[in-house]
Amino acid sequence: MEYSSDVDTLVIILSDERSEYGEDVGGNIIIHYAKGGRPVEIEILDASELVISSVEAIALKAREKAS
Repeated sequence: MEYSSDVDTLVIILSDERSEYGEDVGGNIIIHYAKGGRPVEIEILDASELVISSVEAIALKAREKAS
C-alpha cells in the first residue's frame, strides 16, 4: 500500500503483474487490470475524504448500536 500526500492518492497493490488498463468504478476509485482481466491495483483518489467519511459512518453505526 502506498499513500501520496501531495496528490492525496492511496494505491493498494494486489499483484506484481503489470497493469494493462484501468477502469473508473466511481467514487474516485480506479481499478487497474493485467492482461486477462486480473485486478492488480486499486487507486483511490481524494483518499483522505474517503477515510474521513468512512470513519464517520463507522462511528455513527457504533453509536446507534450502543444505544
